[in-house]
Amino acid sequence: MEELTPKAIVRELDRYIVGQARAKKCVAIALRNRYRRMRVPPPLREEIAPKNILMIGPTGVGKTEIARRLAKLVKAPFIKVEATKYTEVGYVGRDVESMVRDLVEMAVRMVKQEKAAQVMDRARVLAEERILDLLAPRVRQEGGLKNPLELLFGGGERASPAGAASETDESRQHRAILRTKLARQELEDEVLEIEVEDRSPPMLEVFGSAGMEEMGINLQDILGGLLPRKHRRRRVTVKEARRILAQEEAEKMVDMDEVIATAIDRVEQNGIIFIDEIDKIAGREGGHGPDVSREGVQRDILPLVEGCTVMSKYGPVRTDHVLFIAAGAFHVTKPQDLIPELQGRFPLRVELESLKEEDLRRILVEPENSLLRQYSALLASEGVNLNFTDGAVAQIAKIA
Repeated sequence: MEELTPKAIVRELDRYIVGQARAKKCVAIALRNRYRRMRVPPPLREEIAPKNILMIGPTGVGKTEIARRLAKLVKAPFIKVEATKYTEVGYVGRDVESMVRDLVEMAVRMVKQEKAAQVMDRARVLAEERILDLLAPRVRQEGGLKNPLELLFGGGERASPAGAASETDESRQHRAILRTKLARQELEDEVLEIEVEDRSPPMLEVFGSAGMEEMGINLQDILGGLLPRKHRRRRVTVKEARRILAQEEAEKMVDMDEVIATAIDRVEQNGIIFIDEIDKIAGREGGHGPDVSREGVQRDILPLVEGCTVMSKYGPVRTDHVLFIAAGAFHVTKPQDLIPELQGRFPLRVELESLKEEDLRRILVEPENSLLRQYSALLASEGVNLNFTDGAVAQIAKIA
C-alpha cells in the first residue's frame, strides 16, 4: 500500500476504466487517506472518520467498476448492494444491517482462502498420502494384539517391540513405486472412491418483525460434537481427488478463530460497501405510499454510515471506519431529495460524465479487458482469428 500514491492508484484504474478523471482522483485520495490514518498514533486514529463518496451519473459510465477495481487493488473486503432491496423496518424486505453481515462473510472467505494458500504445500503432501492409502493400503505383518478390544476388557498382553506389527517389505516397495508414479502424474486418470465430509448445512428460514433476512443455521455449530459429521462417498479421478483432499487438509490446518479475528479487523478498518441505486430510495416531498418506506430505508441506513455496532454470527462488528460509496443516476430525483442527515454523511460528491462517441471507441480498444479483446479470445478458442479495423470500431461506437 505504501507505493500506492493517488497518482499510482489513478494509473491502475486507467488500465480498466476510460475517462472519469474526477471520480478516479476522488476515490484515490479517499483510499490513500485510509493508509495515512493507519500511520497516525492510536488516540487520534479513532477520531479520523472516512469521507464517504456519492457518485452521480447515468448507468454504464463506470461507477460500480471504479469501486470494484479500487477494492481489488488493495485486497479490501468489498460488497455491492442495491438500495432497492432494503425496506424500512416493518415492511417486507431485507434488514439494512444484513449488508454488514454479508461484508463480514466475504471477509471471512477471503482470509480463509489466504490462510489455506499458505499451508497448501503441506496439504498437498497429506492429500497424496491419503490417495496412496486408497491405492495401496498398508499391509502389516502379524504381531501385537489381534483384537484391540482385548485391552479395553483387560485380556491379552502387549507384544514385545520385536513382535510389534510392522509394514511388510512388499507393501513398502509397492507404495514407493506408486508414490513415484503419483509424483510423475502418471495415475491422473485412475478412478478411486474417496470419502468427503458433507458440508451443506441445514437451512432454516427465519422471519421476524424487524425484516430479518433468511439465515443459514448450522446445527453442527449449535450442538457442537453431539451430532456426528456426515460423510459421503464419491468416485473421482486421482487428479480431482488430489484437489479435493488437499483443500480438505488445508481447511483442517487453518485456525478459524484467527481467521475470524483477522476478517473482522479488516472489515472494521478497510471494508468498503458500495450502495447502488440510492436515488431509487430518495423520496420526494409531499409523496405518499411507497415513498414513506423509501425515507424509512434512508433513516435505517443512517446509523450504519454514522457508525454503529452490528451483531453478526462471528461477533460484533463496528462500522465507524467502513468506507461507504453510494451511487445513482438521479434522473427523476436529485441528491437534495435524500434526507439531510444522510446527505451530510456523504461529503464528497462526484458527477460522472456521460459517455460520448469517442469515449465508447476508447472503451472498445483501450482497457486490458476490452470487449473486442474478449470476443477475439472467444473465437480464437475455436481457431477463428478475428481482427477489428479502425473503421469497424468507429462504426460500432457510432451505433452504440
